[in-house]
Amino acid sequence: MPKVGETAMASSKGSTPPNPGAARIADSPCFPQYTASLKCLEEFNSDKSKCQEHFDVYKECKKKEREARLERNRNRSFFS
Repeated sequence: MPKVGETAMASSKGSTPPNPGAARIADSPCFPQYTASLKCLEEFNSDKSKCQEHFDVYKECKKKEREARLERNRNRSFFS
């Protein structure tokens, strides 16, 4: 039984994340492009103009990822 002041969240210290269905950026196939963008910003002291190529590559990857997800969902039926 939880002590006074202890919340339900404190008692659920298992290995299950708060929202197991939520996507994590680290699970994305675009994670390498994402980290490359961040490293570029770090290297150039947040000068976005020097990292535009990295942003474009990441954006294109996310676009392809989104299209693939939509195609997978299109093949599923709500009634099957």
